[in-house]
Amino acid sequence: MSWEEELIRLYDKNSSQAGKIQYKPIKKNGKDENIPYVLLPPFHTTVTAQIQVTLSAEGEFLGALKVGSEDKLTIIPVTEKSGSRTAGKAPHPLCDNLRYLAGDYGKYVPDKKGDLGSYHELYMEELEKWHLSPLSHAKVDAVWKYLKKETLIQDLLKEKILLLSEDGRLSDEIKIEGVIQSMAFVRFIVREKNGTEFGQTCDECWKDSSLWDCFIRYYRSMGGKKELDYLTGERQTVSYLHSKKIRNEGDGAKLISSNDEANYTFRGRFSTKEQAFAIGNETSQKMHNALKWIIRKQGRSFDTLTMVTWESDMKEMPPWDADTETISSVSVTETTPETGEEDLQALFQDDIPVRWEEEAEVSPEFDGNPVTARQFYSALEGYRKQVENTSHMILMAFDAATTGRLSLAEFKTMETSRYLDNIRKWHEQCGWIQWKYKDGHRKSYYGVPGVRDIADILYGLESNGRITIADKNGKRLYAELGRRLIPCIWDNRNVPYDLLMTAVNRASMPQAYKERYNWERVLTLACSFVKKSRYEREKEEWNVALDKECKIRDYLYGRLLAVADRIEYRTYERDKDTSRVTNAKRYMSTFSQRPFDTWKIIEENLQPYLNKLSIAERRYYENLLDSIEVLFDMEEFQNNDKLDGLYLLGFHSQSYDLKYNKNKANDGGSENE
Repeated sequence: MSWEEELIRLYDKNSSQAGKIQYKPIKKNGKDENIPYVLLPPFHTTVTAQIQVTLSAEGEFLGALKVGSEDKLTIIPVTEKSGSRTAGKAPHPLCDNLRYLAGDYGKYVPDKKGDLGSYHELYMEELEKWHLSPLSHAKVDAVWKYLKKETLIQDLLKEKILLLSEDGRLSDEIKIEGVIQSMAFVRFIVREKNGTEFGQTCDECWKDSSLWDCFIRYYRSMGGKKELDYLTGERQTVSYLHSKKIRNEGDGAKLISSNDEANYTFRGRFSTKEQAFAIGNETSQKMHNALKWIIRKQGRSFDTLTMVTWESDMKEMPPWDADTETISSVSVTETTPETGEEDLQALFQDDIPVRWEEEAEVSPEFDGNPVTARQFYSALEGYRKQVENTSHMILMAFDAATTGRLSLAEFKTMETSRYLDNIRKWHEQCGWIQWKYKDGHRKSYYGVPGVRDIADILYGLESNGRITIADKNGKRLYAELGRRLIPCIWDNRNVPYDLLMTAVNRASMPQAYKERYNWERVLTLACSFVKKSRYEREKEEWNVALDKECKIRDYLYGRLLAVADRIEYRTYERDKDTSRVTNAKRYMSTFSQRPFDTWKIIEENLQPYLNKLSIAERRYYENLLDSIEVLFDMEEFQNNDKLDGLYLLGFHSQSYDLKYNKNKANDGGSENE
């Protein structure tokens, strides 16, 4: 199914929600906000109104007020021309800005081009046609009667909604909700004199479904010649002017446009634009309105790129770009995950490799709210039980090279069952212990970070104790990384090699980070990517649990480095040495490039720290170093070539084994962590 057909299908399946203004909760500048969105009826659009005028059913002015920012979204009827207007004169059928509505506009605004009056004349001509037609509406009649008096600006001045400058003109320095007052948009409420409703759905024009239906019938009655709609195969009034405001209310870029007849938009294959494509007006309305609705409902924007995904029956699905903890913590109606807390030590048993299929607990014991493999699988199973066999997922991404043209940058569809399988594979194959801040607290979970966190970790810098992309290119980096990871997550493709090496190289430079927590986030992401890469290339399966039988050179060198780091760290005093960096971490970058030469230096520097330990603990670490070195092939040990990213898995697994295995002699486990 094409993307156009998907959008038409989306509209038809959700048409019962047309006109219902809903709200999407978001956080902006640390505050909770509700952003309105709506699935528009055909031949309607949304605008941001600044002024609200109240009239009686007889067209008498009852009052006016400024529209608050929390209630500014307004549904209005539009024509083919007015809905896509950028320049020129194309009045909306009912509500519009003051230039079109006010017959006395020219008295208060300088007429520099000598054509201000034509805007109001055009508007009144179109409104009168609707008013005189058999498909008119009581609200239309009231607005027409009032605006014929040409006193709108005068009335708004009396209500002190508009203000004049010293020369008696509307001052351009005065704005209403950020809009110059002379260009403010006006919407209407129509009431009886006693304030009661007069048989319609409601007084507000922008909420009255009977008014919407009236205009839809009226506009259809004015339809021109019917032609073949290339998308549906039906005969409709064809439109060559298509909607804007796709990504947001201020978006002027159009997805479909045919106004370029000077270049090579269709020439070479066709002689006219009509031969190139023809889309029915109502088809275009459905397609664009559905797209606007789904983007505002659940889309994500990064700079000029906007991405949106949905399930064909609008069932909630796990976000493809979320971290494992977020997916695991979502409550799905059809299933109730078990959340029993198991002993973490199962993860670090010497001879028990932990696999997700075994549903073992994988979060560190100091985490107050552990995330288990059982929770993750239960969540996915709950999602799976909701969907039908015909269910499928859709992904669309849009970008704009210019302010007027919007491109479809990505379009994917697949069965929902396969989507859930690939989500599972991504989180399995990249599964490693990760860190995040949530609700102001640092916590750990087993899995893979979300796409936004991955971008921060790969390209961000430390700021106020966090890793973030703070520069002006931040949103663009989020967008580009998202596009590159879409195939990895949606199609189970390989992680791009440059992303893998970026993570490995950054993890090999712990001195670049002031906060150890930030470096650990980089390290664990690198482990996730290395783990997935090894599975992709060698079909190897790696886990956080330490593999004491592994004889691979890179893994063993990583283990040696972890033991050296632990030995020195065990001699530190908690209060005095919080900012000290061990020799192992200081030499880590060089060690990854020339391991054999660098290990000699690190090993020589270890002796003073070993001497500070108790006899039992010193013997434990000396025996551990010997047990690792004996696993080396001598030629491999003396090989000074650059280490593969696998050394980070050896380092991290050995480090965690030393921290949480409390059975070793006199180490004290994690008491100093």
